[in-house]
Amino acid sequence: MSNTLAPAASQLAFLGGTPVGEVTYSKFPQFSPRAIERVVEVLKAGKAIGLGRFHSPEIEEAELTISRYHGGREVLACSSGHAALQGALAGLEIACGDEVITTPYTWGASISCILHQNAIPVFVDVEADTGVIDPAKVEAAITPRTKAILAVHIFGQPANLQKLRAIADKHGIYLIEDGSQAHGAEIGGVKVGNVGDAAGFSCMGGKVLPTTEAGYLVTPKKDVFWKAAMIGQHMGRSPEKDFPDDLRPWVDSLVYTYRVTPLNAVLLTEQFGVIDSWVAERRRHADMFRKKIAGSRFLKLPNYAEGVKPVYHLLTMNFDAAAAGVSRNTFAAALKAEGMLAFGYVPSPIPDWKRLHWQGYEGPKVSWLAALEKAGVDYRNMALPNCRHRVANSIETRFDFIDDRTDMINRMATIIEKVESNIDALRERERTHGAVAAAKR
Repeated sequence: MSNTLAPAASQLAFLGGTPVGEVTYSKFPQFSPRAIERVVEVLKAGKAIGLGRFHSPEIEEAELTISRYHGGREVLACSSGHAALQGALAGLEIACGDEVITTPYTWGASISCILHQNAIPVFVDVEADTGVIDPAKVEAAITPRTKAILAVHIFGQPANLQKLRAIADKHGIYLIEDGSQAHGAEIGGVKVGNVGDAAGFSCMGGKVLPTTEAGYLVTPKKDVFWKAAMIGQHMGRSPEKDFPDDLRPWVDSLVYTYRVTPLNAVLLTEQFGVIDSWVAERRRHADMFRKKIAGSRFLKLPNYAEGVKPVYHLLTMNFDAAAAGVSRNTFAAALKAEGMLAFGYVPSPIPDWKRLHWQGYEGPKVSWLAALEKAGVDYRNMALPNCRHRVANSIETRFDFIDDRTDMINRMATIIEKVESNIDALRERERTHGAVAAAKR
């Protein structure tokens, strides 16, 4: 990157100068006229209850649409990504002290789904460059109580599913995918969600595939589908054809309310008609941005192996604090002052969170502490060096570019160039005032 800024424009906005300008995004989420028309039709018809395919053709259509996208897998449309993930665990009968190996570097719902089954999260470190779970750390964590690996495709970056699948098969355990930020991501020519024994996806309004609030589970196993339906769907969807007779004695209304509405079912169907073009635009803009900042001294995008195709729900960058001579938070604050969102998505390693520490816990009572105490787990002071490094040094930014926003990619590159050109002033500011406390969205 070469400094193209005029001297008069070079003072950082963070230090009193004029900002480069706000980075703006495509309108997102977007809903086509057809999607809006269909939602209106649902509302006019008074179709407000989502009891399953037997009751709602909109839900049946959505699940068939999603199934085609995922190569014919069984699909359970749900009210959220958390519902889908808990359904995946329940469908695989993971509960009550079973161990699930997972990542400490994610959004909390990736872990609370385990806790709500009274199962035990077992945290292993992540890859330094990407923040996805490190397969090299997984095998050593397997015990006789291990039932599954739960891999999170964070920021739309696919975890190494081939290696994780091999480990799961070798040890006779399940592989679960959290694809909530990764609709359409691929590794080795295979879409995420199509490798695990079950996968959960979020489709809330800020995700790669947005509705208002919804999610879905995919699985190659019919029995997992039906058992998942039994924990979160009205009467386990037992009125539907093909419901297994051997499960009928266990059907009742002791369920979570994880139903999808016909309204969101319609949106799911319609959004799958445009997701491929949206993903292509996200990738095109990411490729453009990578080239624009190739000469950056302090920021690098992760390097992806051949065949790894992220979808860039958020764009994550690795910040070299040692080379910059300032903290990530100070550097991110300078970017934000110029007009570019810059923040650390994961505030701290999840094992550090107080609501997982049954030892001396004094907060509001939560349901999972008894299971953690019984298992004797102690999450305090886990090493997790790669996770901790990313927590302190990664910079994330919004990346909802689903139509041509070349001007905004150029603006982001200009902002980074301006901040890097003024690094000495930023170092002096941190020397005299200390590091910024936090980089917030």
